Parts: sequence; structure tokens; C-alpha cells
Amino acid sequence: MGENSAVELNNSSTMKRNSEGSVKENSVMESKDLAGQSATSQGDIARDAVFVQSQVLPAHTPIVKGYDFNEGVNYPNLLASYAISGFQATSFGLAVEEINKMMDCREKPLPANFCQAIEVEDNLRIRNNCTIFLGYTSNMASCGVRDTIRFLAEHRLIDCIVSTAGGIEEDLIKCLAPTYVGDWQLIGAELRKKGINRIGNLLVPNDNYCKFEDWVMPLLDQMLHEQKESGVVWSPSRVIARLGREMNDKSCIAYWAWKHNIPVFSPALTDGSIGDMMYFHSISKPGLVLDIISDLRRLNDLAKRSANTGMLIVGGGVVKHHICNANLMRNGANFSVFLNTASEWDGSDSGARPDEAVSWGKIRTDARPVKIYGEASFVFPLLVGETFAKRHYARQQQQQE
Repeated sequence: MGENSAVELNNSSTMKRNSEGSVKENSVMESKDLAGQSATSQGDIARDAVFVQSQVLPAHTPIVKGYDFNEGVNYPNLLASYAISGFQATSFGLAVEEINKMMDCREKPLPANFCQAIEVEDNLRIRNNCTIFLGYTSNMASCGVRDTIRFLAEHRLIDCIVSTAGGIEEDLIKCLAPTYVGDWQLIGAELRKKGINRIGNLLVPNDNYCKFEDWVMPLLDQMLHEQKESGVVWSPSRVIARLGREMNDKSCIAYWAWKHNIPVFSPALTDGSIGDMMYFHSISKPGLVLDIISDLRRLNDLAKRSANTGMLIVGGGVVKHHICNANLMRNGANFSVFLNTASEWDGSDSGARPDEAVSWGKIRTDARPVKIYGEASFVFPLLVGETFAKRHYARQQQQQE
């Protein structure tokens, strides 16, 4: 190979290396540019995600604010602050509002064209523009809430009661012997040996039920006699009214309900101690009959004939459904407040939110029902204090002035 050829090869190799180096440099530059663009793009995405533009909320939207204890200890103001505190405190505030609407409606005169049924029992007459149905489970009569419910019956602040067998008998038994505060952790086997029954952290000596048996058995004898000799048809509500009259104790819910002609329904009256007594009575003196259907007719007719209705239901189960179903007969209640700890996710009626009752026609479509998820022994006395009791004493004061 000649000199000229060698130079040409060297020049060619050098140009190739320069060309490859230039390509690599360009490639690196492009990669850096893409990486920069990608980083910028990712930064914009994150910024856009974090700093989403807010729409302006309506002017009337409440602002969250709690009670300021620098203002001192003022329980009415504290409870009033719940409405804008959030969570279940706000549900409490909405329930206060709903019950006040219920009572406002109740205090209005009946419509001029309202037609009262001619042949109807005194305790089924429509006395108010809004018939308030109160439902509660047996544990409410077992605990101190019994006295709150008794206050409502004593002052005729409600128009109808639906409860369980325990809700009836625990009220009556407390007139004969006390229930005690115990502890959740007491051992069941040990309590059984001592003849002590536990209801949560409450204790009921078994002797209480023996006293109840001694008191109620002669009354069952009398009811059976009246059924045979006079053709009296006994329904659960008529039995409860008789027991309230015979107890004649001012601490008793059933007594005040009887005295003020407030009907008390208990469709499962046999499901408790009073059912045990009826069972034993049916062995020794068979024949006493309870007519559940007549009570169903009376409850449903009461709801159907009412000008307006309100439901205040503490707990779930049969009392909740029985009141709601009665209001189905009039295409739904106008006002509703539910108070319990149950959730809807198991499909139970106890846990169902009010909106489910709307779908069945048990609450009206234009109503504003409220559910409080809360333990009733804590919440219900406060709820009554902020509504029924407050209005009762305000009216008393006005009358005195």
C-alpha cells in the first residue's frame, strides 16, 4: 500500500470515530432533554393533583366550630354547639331539630276538616295534629333511661308507645324491687350460683322475678275470669293497661300511660318474664287468650287516621319495624329520628338507615329523617333534655307568668 492510501485510511478512520462520537453526544443530549421534559411533566402532574382548584361552597354552608370552654360551663350552649361540631354530634343536632319540628306540628290545631272516627276507644282518639310514636327496647327500661321515658308519659309528651316484653316487665318489676349497677366483667357462672342476673353492667337479683310472679299471677287469674264471665278480649295493649292501673306507682311508665290513655303496644309480649308467667299460668289454669291481631288493627288504624305522624325509635328489632310498618299504612311518617348503634351492612332492619324506610313507604319522600349512631343510655336523656323537657318547662314558665 502506498503512502497516499495509508493517509486516506487514517483519515477515514478518524472521520468514522468523530462521526460515532458526535452521534453518541447527540444521543446523550437528547436523553437529557427527554429526561428533563419527563421530570417537568411529572412535576406538573403532581402539582395538578395536589393543588386541585376548589369550587366555592354555598354561602349557607355551616362552618365547623366546637364549644369554647373559655365561656364557662354552659351545658345548653355546649349541646347547641353539637350541630356544627361534625360527626355524630351533628347528627345529634339534626335530631334535636327534627324533634322540635315534630313538636311544632303537634302543637298546631287539627285541620278544620279533620274527621275523627265516631266509634273509637279513648286511647285511640286523635288528640294532636302530630301523633308521636315512641319505641324502645327492653334495655332502656332496665337502665336509668326508664325515668326519662316515664317523664314523657307522665306529661303526655308522646301519643303511643311500642316496646318489647322486657320493656314492659322491667318497668313493672322496678316498682317491686331495685336493679343494681354492677360490672361488665363479672363472671356469669359465679353470678348464676348466686341467683344474680346480669344485663350489661346491671344486676337483677332473681328474687325480683319471684316478686313479680307473686304480684302478676293473681291478675292473670282475674283476667281469665273476666274473659270467661264477661267476654273480655285481652290483647297485649289491654293487658299492659291493666297492669299499669294495678301497679298504681308514679315511678312506672305503664301507670302514666294508663292514666293518660296512651296506648302501649308490645307485639312480642310473651318473649320475656311476663311470658314465663303466662306459660306457668296456662299449665295451672289454662284458657287465657291474647289477641295480637286486634292490637295490630288498633296500631295501624291509629297511624292511618293521624293528621301527621312522628317516629322516635330507640333501638331496633321488633319495636322499630312495628312502628315503621304502621306508618306504611299512611304512606310514611312525616318526621323520624332513629337512635341505635347498629350498622346497615348486614341487611338488618335494626341497622337500616332512614332512607331504606323511605324506599318502603314507611317515611315520606319529602321528610328529613335523622339517624344517630350512638349508645342510647348516654344520648337519649340529652336528646329529651334539649327538646321535650326544655319545651315542657318553658311552657310551664309561660303559664306562671
